Amino acid sequence: MDTHGGVPTRQPSYEGVWRFTAAAVDVSVPQARHAVRDLLVRQGVPLHEEIMDGLLLIVSELVTNAVRHAALLSPEIAVEVAIGPEWIRVSVEDNHPYRPKALEADYGQTGGRGLLLVREVAQEAGGACDVEHTATGGKIIWAALPLTPMAPGPGGAPHPAVTSPRTDPSAP
Repeated sequence: MDTHGGVPTRQPSYEGVWRFTAAAVDVSVPQARHAVRDLLVRQGVPLHEEIMDGLLLIVSELVTNAVRHAALLSPEIAVEVAIGPEWIRVSVEDNHPYRPKALEADYGQTGGRGLLLVREVAQEAGGACDVEHTATGGKIIWAALPLTPMAPGPGGAPHPAVTSPRTDPSAP
């Protein structure tokens, strides 16, 4: 239990970390999106509507990427949701060793910009995203967003937020 001015305080009941696995197949994309949305509603997370929309788009993009690009070496993926008092982080883990990079916007291409979209949505909300290797040779792609939209910092840039998914869930 935390203290505030010597008085014990309780963590908000919505804080925690949840993880589920899914087959790396197309039907897992809407299932993951619905599972994350249902979790947030069930936990009573005070998530601003525009952040919720961005977060669900991120979940869809990350799971889609894992299904399309990692399924051969990773027939199962893991989705993790970590919620702190002021932020939320989603990550998708697979066992494929390739570490993707966000492509630049090439309007002649019909695909390949999912990670770019994830990065832009996260940054616009005042959050962050990254790709990290796992100890088993796979990867985790994560995005962290504040629960409420961030006010722009100096020069209109968003304030920096979470920089790693492996920190204590109670502190970004």
